[in-house]
Amino acid sequence: MIAIPYFTALTTYFSYGLLFVFGQFRDFFRKILDWWSTDNLQGYAPICLGLEDFYIRRLYNRVQDCFGRPLSSAPDAWFDVVERYSNDNNKTLKRTNNVSRCLNLGSYNYLGFAAADEYCTPRVIDSLKKYSHSTCSSRVDGGTLALHNELEECVARFVGKPAAIVFGMGYVTNSSILPVLMGKGSLIISDSLNHNSIVNGARGSGATIRVFQHNTPSHLEEVLREQIAEGQPRTRRPWKKIMVVVEGIYSMEGELCKLPEIITICKRYKAYTYLDEAHSIGAVGKTGRGVCELLGVDTSDVDIMMGTFSKSFGSYGGYIAGSKELIQYLKYNCPAHLYATSISPPAAEQIISAIQVVIGEDGSCRGAQKLARIRENSNFFRSKLQKMGFEVLGDNDSPVMPIMVYNPAKVSSFSRECLKQNVAIVTVGFPATPLLLARARICISASHTKEDLIEALEVISRIGDLVGIKYFPAEPKKQQQVGMLKLE
Repeated sequence: MIAIPYFTALTTYFSYGLLFVFGQFRDFFRKILDWWSTDNLQGYAPICLGLEDFYIRRLYNRVQDCFGRPLSSAPDAWFDVVERYSNDNNKTLKRTNNVSRCLNLGSYNYLGFAAADEYCTPRVIDSLKKYSHSTCSSRVDGGTLALHNELEECVARFVGKPAAIVFGMGYVTNSSILPVLMGKGSLIISDSLNHNSIVNGARGSGATIRVFQHNTPSHLEEVLREQIAEGQPRTRRPWKKIMVVVEGIYSMEGELCKLPEIITICKRYKAYTYLDEAHSIGAVGKTGRGVCELLGVDTSDVDIMMGTFSKSFGSYGGYIAGSKELIQYLKYNCPAHLYATSISPPAAEQIISAIQVVIGEDGSCRGAQKLARIRENSNFFRSKLQKMGFEVLGDNDSPVMPIMVYNPAKVSSFSRECLKQNVAIVTVGFPATPLLLARARICISASHTKEDLIEALEVISRIGDLVGIKYFPAEPKKQQQVGMLKLE
């Protein structure tokens, strides 16, 4: 759990309160001014109404230049950010023809495959020439190519499961699979910080949903025991099936799942395990096979393994891996397989080629080098941030490292100042995080050099002092310099 300092919590509440009060005042006077204006709704109710619209108009618009920044190059270690300006106090943003060359600390390009690659790119171009850029059909009609079957076999071998099925979108993989597997009379027990795709998939299933404290196996066991004892609501009948849903690496916390303990508990209470490895597959483990390999868990103990291709493999889409019976059932029943257009052939070839590089089937050791580099980069960057006095979440080996910022004004200031210094980061606030827990999320890549990381650390340290987000005492500068010299 994050222990926010009392004074920081107080000032953060005050900042949001001030924004809310002034926003309400502006809305009040706006209603008075609009009283005599022409009604353009012609009897219709406003389609955008309520607190969500208020939040966008009075809070988000003030800082929207920190989000959705357009790019004009591949998301490599360095990329081009298109400059924008506003003539109406940030209500609308207009693009210019100017770009800023920035160090990329925001993309999920964990292994560096998002840019041109000596092995992957020629094969992707060949597949484009051979198959075109789209199948223009769903998998059950004319959208299954030999390439898709090869991809599914490749993914199944890579993750250590008998079979796999692939989809054209990672978000849809979770949100469409859970309603197929679970329904009325079933129980889903979800980690409290699971991704929105899991939350929406669970809600759409019609199953009963219970939540356990984030990454706390002991509380998971309490919830399981209680729910098994009570049974279904009203009827008290036994649950038809129980599924525990967790993530390998939590994308907003950078924490590794306590998978061995959770697997033990699920086995004890005969509950299925659903593991989302969107941010861990390809990024952690000696050979890039995710948290199961990193934490020493046999993949046969995980009933359903989910992952995406948009992080470590430089493509898009998602997969489900499991038993042959499970995958066959999904092919007959999952709407994302039956009705959605299949993954484009070039994207499928990119995934296959990237996996081949990771496991060394390209005839080189570049895959092992990439895995070693992302691990070294991640652990080095995290340790240096902590020594500088930043509050950094997550575990070692995780390429995701959130820096706690808390105050909404500091979120925008930190983002803007970093961009001025040609460092592009991602800042995250409410409603993507709890109200008090705004943060900047750093994503490290194997394509970053040590010089890149040292330059980024220097910039972040200066801006951290300027904005005031170093909530812990920093180590003496001499010790930090010695650590950097040893690294070099």
